Amino acid sequence: MLVAERGQSLDALLAAETGKPQERGLLRSLCYGTLRWHIRLSAILAQMVSGPATRLEPEVRALTLVGLFQLLHTDIAPHAAVSETVNATRVLDEPRAASLVNAVLRRCQREGKALGEQVDANPAVRTAHPRWFVEQLDVDWPSDATSILDANNGHPPFWLRVNRQRTTPADYLDRLLAAGMKASLSAHAPEALLLAEAVDVKSLPEFAAGWVSVQDAAAQLAAHVVKPQAGHRVLDACAAPGGKTCHMLELEPELAEMVSVDASGERLERLQQNLTRLRLKGTVVKGDAETPESWWDGQPFDRILLDVPCSATGVIRRHPDIKLLRRAADIPALAERQGNMLERLWPLLRPGGRLVYASCSVLRAENAGIVEPFLMRHREAMDVTGSLPLSWPPAGQQYGEREPGRRLRPGEASMDGFYYACLQKSHG
Repeated sequence: MLVAERGQSLDALLAAETGKPQERGLLRSLCYGTLRWHIRLSAILAQMVSGPATRLEPEVRALTLVGLFQLLHTDIAPHAAVSETVNATRVLDEPRAASLVNAVLRRCQREGKALGEQVDANPAVRTAHPRWFVEQLDVDWPSDATSILDANNGHPPFWLRVNRQRTTPADYLDRLLAAGMKASLSAHAPEALLLAEAVDVKSLPEFAAGWVSVQDAAAQLAAHVVKPQAGHRVLDACAAPGGKTCHMLELEPELAEMVSVDASGERLERLQQNLTRLRLKGTVVKGDAETPESWWDGQPFDRILLDVPCSATGVIRRHPDIKLLRRAADIPALAERQGNMLERLWPLLRPGGRLVYASCSVLRAENAGIVEPFLMRHREAMDVTGSLPLSWPPAGQQYGEREPGRRLRPGEASMDGFYYACLQKSHG
């Protein structure tokens, strides 16, 4: 919790954790669960501590929130949750806090329901989301805001992408079932399989041999929206860690060239690792999509995928620390950068080619709010998203009948929240 409160990513911290798988699993569950409900838990804690809850030592406050999460949102035995949380104060070298933590958790056992009802009068607190985000959802998704908030608090589904260069989704499904793993095919993403329960990737049949990758079904739609053809030169901008790059190469191994660009050298290493595991080849370039002149060789592309850096508000259920890390003030700066990237990459596209603008944000400002003014400035650009032969899931409420692109709300067909706009450049 302290990591997220201080603006750091919990994913990066937990990736370095060692220990027994069961212990790591419990740690992840407690950390992510507490972050998922952090705003509501903090409101409940504030009612039980004399004076603002923030006057507690930060470590003690974070520990108490973990204890409250266990009591209110897990099946852990209450006596175990209380005793282990109180004992942890000594591990933190805060023995004086033991009595306070014990008193708070005991009161929560007695009055938790009533305390929850008091804070739940505020929809933002009840759903454990920042107020600015709830208010923006009411504007951007007036009919779907509640379902999005509820989906964000659910556990993320475990989606796989089958590598068609190695096997078929139906055959791999049979392998999963034979291994005792329940799974089902997606009705919308052709290579996607949904597992009933998350598993260690090492236990997946032929994972090390590159038969399958972990990727949400909504993200898998990107390769089908881009739809590269044999002989095409394709650019994947902001490509790392490479899921979409690899998927396009799996679907079309006869590309003239796949160029994957990202500004992060560390993330490009992960992209290269993914290419190696999947036995795929591409050109990996370190560079910023806002400054293509620093890395572009002057040869145009037939297809460009621009998966922009964004607020990631469509994947909150996977990364609940976004609730604490993201601020309303971040959105204008992100939108400015997204618009710049689109403008700078458009000249790299060959006449007749297609650029796909994508984001995992649910906010209009980062999606249609970028694409719509771009189309007004560029008469040679046409939104062809609606004409693509794709099996989109049942549409949530769109921004408007004439607004460009296609958006997916979190939880729709068990997918993450996403936005796609396929823009074609005229020959004239």
